[in-house]
Amino acid sequence: MRIIDGRSGVRGIRWEITLTAALLASWGGSASAKPPAWAGYAGNAQHTAAAPVAGQNLSRIRWSTPVDLNPQVEGGGLFIHYASPMITPNNAVLLAVKTGATDGWQMEAHLGASGKRIWTTATDYVLPPATSWTPSFPAVLSPRERLFFAGAGGTVMYRDKPGQANGASGRLAFYGLANWSKYTAQLTQSVMIDTPITADANGNIYFGFVVNGSNPLHLLSGIARIGLGGKMKWVSATKAAGDSAITQVAMNCAPAVSADGKSIYVAVSNGAAGDLLKLDSTTLATEAKVALVDPASGEAAFVSDLSSASPTIGPDGDVYYGVLENPFPEHDNRGWLLHFDGGLATLKTAGSFGWDDTVSIVPASLIPSYAGKSSYLLMTKYNNYIDIDSLGDGQNKIAILDPNATQQDEYSATPVTVMQEVQTKLGPTRAQAGGVYEWCINSAAVDAHTGAVFAGSEDGHLYRWDLAANSLTQKLRLNAPRTEAYTPSVVGPDGTVYSINNAKLYAIGN
Repeated sequence: MRIIDGRSGVRGIRWEITLTAALLASWGGSASAKPPAWAGYAGNAQHTAAAPVAGQNLSRIRWSTPVDLNPQVEGGGLFIHYASPMITPNNAVLLAVKTGATDGWQMEAHLGASGKRIWTTATDYVLPPATSWTPSFPAVLSPRERLFFAGAGGTVMYRDKPGQANGASGRLAFYGLANWSKYTAQLTQSVMIDTPITADANGNIYFGFVVNGSNPLHLLSGIARIGLGGKMKWVSATKAAGDSAITQVAMNCAPAVSADGKSIYVAVSNGAAGDLLKLDSTTLATEAKVALVDPASGEAAFVSDLSSASPTIGPDGDVYYGVLENPFPEHDNRGWLLHFDGGLATLKTAGSFGWDDTVSIVPASLIPSYAGKSSYLLMTKYNNYIDIDSLGDGQNKIAILDPNATQQDEYSATPVTVMQEVQTKLGPTRAQAGGVYEWCINSAAVDAHTGAVFAGSEDGHLYRWDLAANSLTQKLRLNAPRTEAYTPSVVGPDGTVYSINNAKLYAIGN
């Protein structure tokens, strides 16, 4: 959790490739398909994590299935960012499952009602050179009912009608399938997708990729777009940032798409510090960039490859992105939630926690006691770690923050104005190391239908946080306590609540 590392890279260019007529004819799945109930990381392309329907009661585990067939526990901890499940409008649950000790992956589809497996297919995806934590497997369900998931060499595999036993399948390459066929071995070893995949409302997809060493196509680490209509584009992180020191897209940073679909946001770095970029969603031309800076010290914030923080776009177009503090760990290893306007021209008030977290959007009306002026609030993890590297007190919380109101930060030695806490909730279970167990989420589902948030904890339970009452009104034990990398919570189209804990996916409901 505490190591910052990176990879080297060099300058790059933008490529465009147009697919053949035959592939164009079959592109993108069904144009008449309903949007997915849960598309992928943080629910949708803006990463707001909004539940599609009212979540069921946390009464029982209805079914469960492994997301890791060979989990690697080190020092009592499980350090892998398991990918978010995806859920079709007809309630099929799509999962990435790790099959080997350090690599090896397959995709699975299960009936949401019973957990019965519909199909399994292997992928030849190879993990990027990673830190001590295993990064998230890249996959997304597009609004055109096409499942995209990572393959070897930076390619993307797909399957149509993924909720059914049979569907058309194939492979796409942002640098051209002819090049993939010609240089398969070399590209497999040198090019890897290193972020979750994001799909926009039209079915175009975006992802970051890393290039490790040389390759016959002279590809460089960057951002790729596979577009509806068959146009492929990529731009190197160096070129997009206009900075030769920038060498990669931040590991696990899922690109976010603006509500109008015209722009995407993604973080890039030199392996330690970096920028947030706004790119044209069609051309990948850079529209704006902003340096990611620690609001207390004024130094470049750390952009850690251990984090799964991704941009969230608010209903007003504001952009939120979490970073790690610098100097470290002078903010108790909490990091900061940086806040910008949609054009990245205005730095707004930061939140007091940002490390490894993607904030969820909460309609302000869900909290009757709220008397502020904001139309929406932010739900965030608010841990304050207690361990050998940190100065924290172990009072780990979750929080609702007002992005437009302020208070003085209580955790920084330097006076800093931060987002105002509307309400917080302390973890309920005392930990052996002191304090309480950490909240174990990187994106929490917000149920606006019942005014609740679903959040998992390292104490092995899933909790329902009633926002109006500011009370943990329901809980369900999934496992014994376990130190884990953070995972998302999800709500399906029938209200089933899904949580990943101790290498399993749990389907929870009435």
